[in-house]
Amino acid sequence: MDQHDAILSRLLTLHPKRIDLSLGRTERLLEALGRPDLRLPPTIHVAGTNGKGSTIAFLRAMLEAAGKRVHVYTSPHLLRFNERIRLGAEGGGKLVDDDRLNAALERCEQANGGQPITFFEVTTAAAFSLFAETPADWLLLETGLGGRYDATNVIANPKATIITSISIDHPEFLGATVDKIAYEKAGIFKRGAPAIIGFQSEPAANVLEREARRVGAPLIVAGQDFHIREENGRLVFEDEGGLLDLPLPRLAGRHQHENAAGAIAAIRAVAPELPSSAIEAGLTRAEWPARLQRLMRGRVVDLAPDGAEVWLDGGHNEDGGRVLAEAMAEFHDRAPRPLALICGAQTTKDVGALLRHFAGLAREVVAVPVEGEHKSWPPEEVAALAKAEGIPSAAAANSVEEALSILRMRSFDQPPRVLIAGSLYLAATVLGANGSQIE
Repeated sequence: MDQHDAILSRLLTLHPKRIDLSLGRTERLLEALGRPDLRLPPTIHVAGTNGKGSTIAFLRAMLEAAGKRVHVYTSPHLLRFNERIRLGAEGGGKLVDDDRLNAALERCEQANGGQPITFFEVTTAAAFSLFAETPADWLLLETGLGGRYDATNVIANPKATIITSISIDHPEFLGATVDKIAYEKAGIFKRGAPAIIGFQSEPAANVLEREARRVGAPLIVAGQDFHIREENGRLVFEDEGGLLDLPLPRLAGRHQHENAAGAIAAIRAVAPELPSSAIEAGLTRAEWPARLQRLMRGRVVDLAPDGAEVWLDGGHNEDGGRVLAEAMAEFHDRAPRPLALICGAQTTKDVGALLRHFAGLAREVVAVPVEGEHKSWPPEEVAALAKAEGIPSAAAANSVEEALSILRMRSFDQPPRVLIAGSLYLAATVLGANGSQIE
């Protein structure tokens, strides 16, 4: 076990719950550390159900294309904890190295003195400590869960806040309706900091706009203050500052147009001096693993049916299923192939709602178990749900490797398009098995 793995294991034992939404414990630890949260670079704070990481990926790529040093804090990680903390530097940031991470974690462990604190809270304090001691021009900060009582919300004066698409997820913590979830996400709004509200359902938009007005956050609302459309293979963005004729985003799927638009709106609000060339470059350079990522080589690709396209996505809720199915339908319109879905999910997720969007689209589902901190849906139950949702063929397998073997034995009229989805933990397992690296 690496040194920081041992420290992380100890930190997991400091609170009886993995999640216990509160700001008090984080504020206490930050006080003991000398308030690194007051020495952070200008910060863009991002919350939402889906699209947070992709929006941050676009922001980082745009700012770095303009020569800015950009810190980034995201979660969860896929292969290594270090992925959560990217330290800005000239010429592009780097994931925190093991030595600096170990030192920051040990410093937080000692300052905490064994008092109850959740894993996310203490590791967020470690990230703030690293960000405060490393010069940078910007910090892109993703909430872990919710917003109002998320550990990241100790930030008092962000330059801007962004709320990406909101849908039902984590109802046991955030509420079982979209308006309740939107209320929790809106907790990151701060007086005077522009609130960029991405494309939302009407109930979510109503709550977000009401809360922004209540705290005095200037509103920048998708569909009202900025618009996007695809035209002749280009992405057209328009706001009161004018029109931008841009390349389509590198990240696949039409939903990424909306995430890109939120990032552009934020840049135009807080860094209007950034040239349009940096925005263009950011759209074409942004990377975000396991979000509709095509695997081009590696062990998983080698195990797939000959000539198959292999796609990977960490989508795990109904809205994630919707945008994935829309993307697969669009791919099929452009280049028809039979679609096979390898799906695994945790019992905290409504896998039936995710699968529902693939009825009439997927030829086959092969269900697999998922490693992770929550209990996995048994593959046999996921296969039964797939059939109940109208997917004609469904099978169960013990692993992704076995699922790919099953697909190799099937008779497809042409090489299939294989989508592996249902859980970020499943996506992490696939990336590890494939020999992929995240830098």
